[in-house]
Amino acid sequence: MKTDKKNGNQPKTLPVKNGAKSASTKVGAVGKSDSHVEEKGHEHSGVFGKNTELIFSLICGTALGAGFGLSYVAGMPELVSLILYIIAYFFGGFFTAKEAIQTIMKGGFEIDFLMLVAAIGAAILGSWMEGALLLFLFSLGHALEHYAMSKARKSIEALTSLAPPTALVVRDGSQQEIRIEELVLGDLIVIKPNSKIPADGVVIKGEGSVNQAPITGESVPVDKSPVPDPNKDYTNEKSIKPQYRVFAGTINGAAVLEVKVIKEAKDSTISRLVKMVNEAEKQKSPTQLFTDKFEKYFVPVVLVLVAALCFAFLVIDEPFSKSFYRAMAVLVAASPCALAISTPSAVLSGVARAARGGVLIKGGRPLEDLGSLNAIAFDKTGTLTEGKPQLTNVIPLNGISEEDLLVVAIAVEKLSDHPLAEAIVKGGLEKLKKQSIPEASKVKGITGRGVQAEVGGKKILIGNKALFEKDNVPAEIIKQVEDLEKGGHTSMLVKQDKDFIGILSLMDVPRKEAKNVLKELSALGIKKMIMLTGDNQQVAEAVAKQIGITDAMGNLMPEDKVKAVQKLDKSEKMVAMVGDGVNDAPAMAKSTVGIAMGAAGSDVALETADIALMGDKLESLPFAIGLSRKAKGIIKQNLWISLGVVAVLIPLTILGVTSIGPAVMAHEGSTLVVVGNALRLLAYKNNQKQTIKSGRKKKA
Repeated sequence: MKTDKKNGNQPKTLPVKNGAKSASTKVGAVGKSDSHVEEKGHEHSGVFGKNTELIFSLICGTALGAGFGLSYVAGMPELVSLILYIIAYFFGGFFTAKEAIQTIMKGGFEIDFLMLVAAIGAAILGSWMEGALLLFLFSLGHALEHYAMSKARKSIEALTSLAPPTALVVRDGSQQEIRIEELVLGDLIVIKPNSKIPADGVVIKGEGSVNQAPITGESVPVDKSPVPDPNKDYTNEKSIKPQYRVFAGTINGAAVLEVKVIKEAKDSTISRLVKMVNEAEKQKSPTQLFTDKFEKYFVPVVLVLVAALCFAFLVIDEPFSKSFYRAMAVLVAASPCALAISTPSAVLSGVARAARGGVLIKGGRPLEDLGSLNAIAFDKTGTLTEGKPQLTNVIPLNGISEEDLLVVAIAVEKLSDHPLAEAIVKGGLEKLKKQSIPEASKVKGITGRGVQAEVGGKKILIGNKALFEKDNVPAEIIKQVEDLEKGGHTSMLVKQDKDFIGILSLMDVPRKEAKNVLKELSALGIKKMIMLTGDNQQVAEAVAKQIGITDAMGNLMPEDKVKAVQKLDKSEKMVAMVGDGVNDAPAMAKSTVGIAMGAAGSDVALETADIALMGDKLESLPFAIGLSRKAKGIIKQNLWISLGVVAVLIPLTILGVTSIGPAVMAHEGSTLVVVGNALRLLAYKNNQKQTIKSGRKKKA
């Protein structure tokens, strides 16, 4: 469990895998008790199913309308209208009373209790019609509120339907269709073209593309190929290359794939995602903590005020009935129904929208904090860069052609398993296209310096400057190497017999999208973007210059990254750390918001971070921050609306300007306004890219 340093006693709770509620027949099915709506008691079912509260409310309204209409019919006994009002009380107050009793039994008082007391007070005064109106509008407001909130929840529940209910498994030499809950680790399942993948696994047979957008948010299908060793146990494998792995809920392309199951249905990525999104609904934001604290003190103050107003007749020349009515009107006016639901509805909508976009936000606190950031620290390797070296420069010397230089280099390096050698071979072959490569012989690695071999009877040496320190390397070649190294490249000299025939340089190049992403972040108001890396300072500065990082810090050990984040946290107050969720975990834990890249399928990344970018997509970060800023703005709007209504209604009812009816309508109207305002987050789109493109066109 990670403790929130900004909010002291509010821990960042993570779901417990073994202790979590078991999924129903659907993968990761959303349990009702996991939702905030159910927690507040606003979701009720009964004889009419999920719509029972709404139907009860409509019966209440019908009885109220009939009673009110019949009261104007000449010769109609008053008892008829009274009976209809009592019927309205029963149906309108059923769930309100049920909820109030449940809350009182837990030792608390909430809005429903205040409303119930107000309705009872109206009945005592003989104002049955107004009391019934109060219960009708209150129950109707709750029912419509639940209907609106369910729209947000459906975005989360939709995740549960991503995985198909059955899988085609190969057992005893034949194919049979079984429920996905019956799949066991190691099962071989057949994925037909254009069908949903039922379980997490690795490809054993077949090649093709898979649409991973439902899980990772990737817009382009990902090519898949079989694993090198199909008999290997991949269930506990920490890192599986993307081209081998598939996720439940993703969509197969035109090829038939055979997949080996490595996660049971309850432990699949989609199942864990749903569980964490549900858990996120319970994580309270700073604004929710404020409103909870506000209600804790506000409700008793209101009760004391209402009790005092009941005795206003002792001070003011008026009958007790008028004083009591005023007190009940104030009771209704002071019930902040909109306040109770304004923040949870925005948090739920924000978390649901983020999940649809391939971003997992673990609750209200990180959702709000993300929108308050002034600075972001990035890990370099694999976050801002591709994470692997690429051949960047091929410089032939002494009259040799680039093609001949590459042929010699590839011939030697293809026999080495060093990452730099692999990069030279891959990059060289891409440049040469179909040219044949001769065989090298007498290959010998020189630890920390390079490699030597023979190609076509000639001695070849490829390595760094240290390999040739005893040779008289020409000054102009040394200068070329040093210039490349200043630019962040790793350089190697190629020597054939006694002549230097070329220079090769490699570099962990920036992601193609990195520069534009940083521009988007700057446009969103992120003032400081700092890169933290274990590479040397020259490399750090070279990469930073290419992509627009404001500050680069190199030569950092993991503990140095932690210190850098702590220092940044003190100066900027709020800072995010973006990394891979494994070696950057300590720094992420010390940041205000920890953000994990490429978290799909990674237990460590999902559990370490406050926010997880499910696909390995840096461009998801501006979307997440933009959504957070929008959510924070909506939460503030809702807070002002709900508190504003209370602030206006209380003095108006005390002064007798308004009565119970208008107060009820104002409150329930404001409740629907704040919920509707929150639901706008479900339609959020990141317009930052369009803004930047428009800016470029204007400059042009």
